[in-house]
Amino acid sequence: MAEFDTIVKAGTIIDGMRTPRFVGDLGIKGGRITYIGNLKPSDGDRCLDASGLIVAPGFVDYHTHYDSQLFWDPYCTLSGWHGVTSVVIGNCGFAFAPVRPEDRDRAMLTVSRNEAVPLATMKEGMPWDWETFPEFMDSVDRAPKGVNVLALLGLSPLLLNVMGIESKGRSATDAEMERMQEILYEAMQAGACGFSTQRGGEDSIQRDYDGTPMITDIQPKEDVLKLAQVLRKVGRGFIQGAGERELAEELCETTGGAVMSGLGVTTDQHGQPMENYKEQIQWLADANQRGHRVFAQLIQGGVGFQFTLEDWNLFDRSALWREATLGTPEERAAKMRDPELRGAIKAEYDEGNDPLPFTTIPTLYVQEVVDPELHDSEGMTVGELAERDQKHVIDAFLDLALADELRTTFVTPPRERTADEWEALKEVCNSPYALPGVSDGGAHTKFITLGAYTTEYLSEFVRDHEVQGLEEAHWRLSGYPAQAIGFKDRGWIKEGAPADLVIYDLEALSLRPVEKAWDFPADEWRRIRKPDGYRWIMVNGEVTFEDGECTDATPGALLRHGTA
Repeated sequence: MAEFDTIVKAGTIIDGMRTPRFVGDLGIKGGRITYIGNLKPSDGDRCLDASGLIVAPGFVDYHTHYDSQLFWDPYCTLSGWHGVTSVVIGNCGFAFAPVRPEDRDRAMLTVSRNEAVPLATMKEGMPWDWETFPEFMDSVDRAPKGVNVLALLGLSPLLLNVMGIESKGRSATDAEMERMQEILYEAMQAGACGFSTQRGGEDSIQRDYDGTPMITDIQPKEDVLKLAQVLRKVGRGFIQGAGERELAEELCETTGGAVMSGLGVTTDQHGQPMENYKEQIQWLADANQRGHRVFAQLIQGGVGFQFTLEDWNLFDRSALWREATLGTPEERAAKMRDPELRGAIKAEYDEGNDPLPFTTIPTLYVQEVVDPELHDSEGMTVGELAERDQKHVIDAFLDLALADELRTTFVTPPRERTADEWEALKEVCNSPYALPGVSDGGAHTKFITLGAYTTEYLSEFVRDHEVQGLEEAHWRLSGYPAQAIGFKDRGWIKEGAPADLVIYDLEALSLRPVEKAWDFPADEWRRIRKPDGYRWIMVNGEVTFEDGECTDATPGALLRHGTA
């Protein structure tokens, strides 16, 4: 009998801890790396020849919304295709526990709007065999998993569970706060890694299904701080999505732990403008010098959209567009035809208020129409349509969409980064507290494919533009986020660590084109983007993907308290 279950032979090992690369072998037994050195192929039941390939720790995707998808997609794709071996769910305050049976539809409606997960898919794909957060964790534990899962408790379901939907904007009573603290404490005892919130204020870009701000957007700051006291009590846990700088530091002070904020050069993952990145970097440094452990969720990838108006929800910063894009496709169409609302939207546009902050409606181009009689519009920009048809640009945009029953696919124009932008990205990516990510995996599935960020980072940022070296990149993609979030034993390659690995050809690493996949429950579709260049992806010592093909192995684990 061989000494090891699997040997990874002769790979260039980058361990996720900034150690200089070296060529060596890994011996894997019982799901863990038990030896690093030189081995014979016969020492393992299976030998993976990694000659000429990079062997690195699996990536940690710390900002996802796979809370529902993991129940029908064990690999949490796109993330699982792109070398991610561990995901964190429950971000931005959005989650599905604690939720009473009578509130399930309300919870799914909320997520269908603010994170654009198809409602029919969630209804068909989720088992809903829980009510409390500990019961939700048990359900995740039972589900087959091709990646490891770490869970945050989202404050939105917590507030709604205890205070009710009618409580938006008011403070919790003493009794309500005590009950919420009890539930959060129970969640932490059940293995949660902390809690998350979204604090966008009255003008939040991500809205509830009825168009109002999320309950966390307008939750009094004092209540958030009272809930943070629970993390101090249990002595661990981090907070994601605090938003305001002052609050982020107050939360650090209250908990003694870490807070995840945001950092980007131009926009966030929803296309909304970010403040000056140099000021952000300086604040992060100053906050950490004050003893407040704040990390930055780094939005480094190019944000672009492909969307149809039948389900688009990211014009919500405009009250007029928000009204036009609320409801079913039929309800949306009726409002988009309404002369009064249409006129108000055009007037707002004429005043210089374009709902797309990093581009403009005239620059959107028509990628695809469904009605064959409209094919002559494909490939044209909305601006060109307006000129051709002698229409106001808003009329050209909406008239085409309505003629196609809102099924026309519009695409933001591709944009080449300038030399100055690459210099800015280099500064941001190498700033001390920046963690690449914010994939939003599992959310906005018909608009974006940011779950491919790991492949983009290594191929475009590291290989093609030399923003940083591989040792630094793998630390920031694996070891650093694992440390920040509270993983106890993974995110790096060392003896005794779980064998979560990516083995890839750096020169061959690339992104395929975006495509549609009809692979969601209830016959729903999403946009996907697959990679090339990954030879093997391993989770807890088992291969989940080989040359891009799924092995159907489900060795993933629920990481209670940061470990399995």
